[in-house]
Amino acid sequence: MTATAPTTSLPARPGGRTEASLYAATIAMGLSAGLYFAFDVSVMPGLDRTDDAAFASAMGHINDAIENGFFGLVFFGAFLATGVSGVSLRRLGHTRAARWTWAALALYSAAVAVTMKVNIPLNRRLARLTAEASGPEIALIRDRFRGAWTPANAARTLACTAALACLGRALTLRARG
Repeated sequence: MTATAPTTSLPARPGGRTEASLYAATIAMGLSAGLYFAFDVSVMPGLDRTDDAAFASAMGHINDAIENGFFGLVFFGAFLATGVSGVSLRRLGHTRAARWTWAALALYSAAVAVTMKVNIPLNRRLARLTAEASGPEIALIRDRFRGAWTPANAARTLACTAALACLGRALTLRARG
């Protein structure tokens, strides 16, 4: 006769995956909002203190560096985790929390749209034009770049911050059951 160790297993918590995706969405959204905020309050003001060539060079290096797997995971992960959370919350009957999650998804979609339609094309244009430009031309390119890029980034910051607040509300509602 052999003795077997008793096995204990915890029952699966209903909605555990939903909570995990909601927490992941909230964390990713917070990181995105923080990144854009950092550009608003420190990166761009710091670059404003440089000369035109240094500004163009630094932005080029920043844009090259940000294209990495960690940023991609957060950038696309926020979108995916928010969408998954909304679907899961709805399926579990948490309609109020789901609505807040859908609002977050809409706000984040706006931030992604601004990124794709404004910031990325401006980044590419800056790199292309400054590679071929001289002193006075770089100053004009910089002014035009900054005049469009900075307000677009502020819009991304506001959209992501509002989306983060929506996810916070969804978390609160989900915790209440």
